[in-house]
Amino acid sequence: MGIFARPVLEISDSPKEMQRTATNVLAQAHHVSRMKRGQAIGSVRGFRGCTLWMTGLSGAGKTSISFQLEEYLVSQGIPAYSLDGDNMRTGLNRNLGFSKEDREENVRRVAEVARLFADAGIVALCSFVSPFAEDRKIAREIHENANLPFYEIFVDASLQVCEARDVKGLYKKARQGIIKGFTGIDQNYDVPTEPDLIVNTENATVQQSTDVVINFLQRKKIIPKICELEQPFLELFVKEDRLDDVRKEMKTLPTLEIGKIDVQWLQVLAEGWAAPLKGFMRENEYLQVQHFNCLLYENGVPINQSIPIVLAVSTADKERCFDAAALVLRYQDKDLAVLRNPEFYLHRKEERCCRQFGTNNPGHPYVKLIRDSGDWLVGGDLEVLERIKWNDGLDHYRLTPNEIRIKCREIGADAVFAFQLRNPIHNGHALLMQDTRKRLEGYGYEKPVLLLHPLGGWTKDDDVPLSVRIQQHEAVLEEGVLHEDTILAIFPSPMCYAGPTEVQWHAKARMIAGANFYIVGRDPAGVPHPDKSATTDGNLYDATHGARVLSLAPGLQNLEIIPFRVAAYDMKTKKMSFFEAERQQDFIFISGTKMRNLAKNGEDPPEGFMAPKAWKIVMKYYQTALT
Repeated sequence: MGIFARPVLEISDSPKEMQRTATNVLAQAHHVSRMKRGQAIGSVRGFRGCTLWMTGLSGAGKTSISFQLEEYLVSQGIPAYSLDGDNMRTGLNRNLGFSKEDREENVRRVAEVARLFADAGIVALCSFVSPFAEDRKIAREIHENANLPFYEIFVDASLQVCEARDVKGLYKKARQGIIKGFTGIDQNYDVPTEPDLIVNTENATVQQSTDVVINFLQRKKIIPKICELEQPFLELFVKEDRLDDVRKEMKTLPTLEIGKIDVQWLQVLAEGWAAPLKGFMRENEYLQVQHFNCLLYENGVPINQSIPIVLAVSTADKERCFDAAALVLRYQDKDLAVLRNPEFYLHRKEERCCRQFGTNNPGHPYVKLIRDSGDWLVGGDLEVLERIKWNDGLDHYRLTPNEIRIKCREIGADAVFAFQLRNPIHNGHALLMQDTRKRLEGYGYEKPVLLLHPLGGWTKDDDVPLSVRIQQHEAVLEEGVLHEDTILAIFPSPMCYAGPTEVQWHAKARMIAGANFYIVGRDPAGVPHPDKSATTDGNLYDATHGARVLSLAPGLQNLEIIPFRVAAYDMKTKKMSFFEAERQQDFIFISGTKMRNLAKNGEDPPEGFMAPKAWKIVMKYYQTALT
């Protein structure tokens, strides 16, 4: 009968029988150390396994804090899992009631499960009423005997407050006698006398209560300190009280004339979009970005930075400024910044282009710029005198990351989803943004805010100019196509057309601005291959790779990626809809080329393709550009 003929151990539903001591059992040591496990689990290196035991009355907020904390930790690349009381009783502990004996066994089992999670390097978040101090003591001992951190957190709210909340209607049933042995009504609760942390939730939001726990974990060095939405990002502007001294110093320093695109990158750095960079990249930073697509700092956390932000200079300028302790960066006879402790290194253009773009063909628009630039790169820390202004009537849209964060807080955003574009908005784009908002509301967010964030730096000649795009976007908003909780702002970065490599930069910058959801389109930052015969589809990059790379990229764990769903014009409903393969005959795709031809010829697109006022702006541009 083989090995399957062994007698089966019958498991009783009785907690007493299940507590019989097992004999002939020896604990087995793992081959993998906790330190090694910590290197492999999550994107933040280090062993962080521990258990947070949240105790308190029903309705105090234990589960709400636990789930909010779990979301935060996972978004930071730290593995965490919430063991909720109700959830445990539907599975592992479904045979337990609410007698004193069953409550004790409930806590013991959960503590053992939490110990295994913690030993695996996961932050175990336990939210249980656990009314008896002796049971909580046993849970602590289970962890201490395994040399694992255990923190008892008293989620404190009075009986009156909890009963007033009564989210589940349990207090009402307990008062009516329907539920017996309910903690706080006819079952005592042993208030913790020496908890590791007290979180009073009576006059605090879930986020405020969660922040208290986050700060506690940071103090205990369970998790690293990570820059939060409420904290301003470092900008590189000279403090006002130093301006006069810096201006005097600049008169004694050698100057470097820089170009318009260099100024756009200077603006990106100064406003904090590329944090934690403090200036144009030095060679070590440049090498990390070229080879790893991220920056590695002292805490070991990878920070995504897929695009090198460098300043190219000529050999003559390099020879002239090589020994200088600082340089003045000048554009059109205006001194903009000081570059301190400059470091010059060779600009290996072919290697840079091949790594960043996958080609060194000068037919690629940004490759040509690089090939025509200086033979040396210079990096160093920046001090920028003042905000970069372009005086084109659009500066009020050029919000810094910190300004966008402030706007989001003023609106009361509990989620921010970003959408980048360098083209006019049609109703297919709008459909995707509307659908994302509905999806976030389905997640439980009450105030999701859209960051509509067109790219505002250099673009190739045949792209629609920024001023036209902003007019068109304004018209879309005026016609009510998008929700009123929308922030229209300009992203100052130049466009590199580097496909999946560049889309990481676009996502990272929006994360800096406070976005926690990012909509990625089809073929983001894509461009036709300079030699169309070189690829089967004529494109330099696979149209699907941008979204796939974003879902895998290191250092973007704060962002949830929302893939672009294919939208097309539905001839039955006469509007843009998500494409349905089963009735593909009802859909037509209106390409950018077709849209341009319609506009040039003064023709209207199908009804429902684009807001009418917005279409008139597009049509006027193409007719003017044609003449």
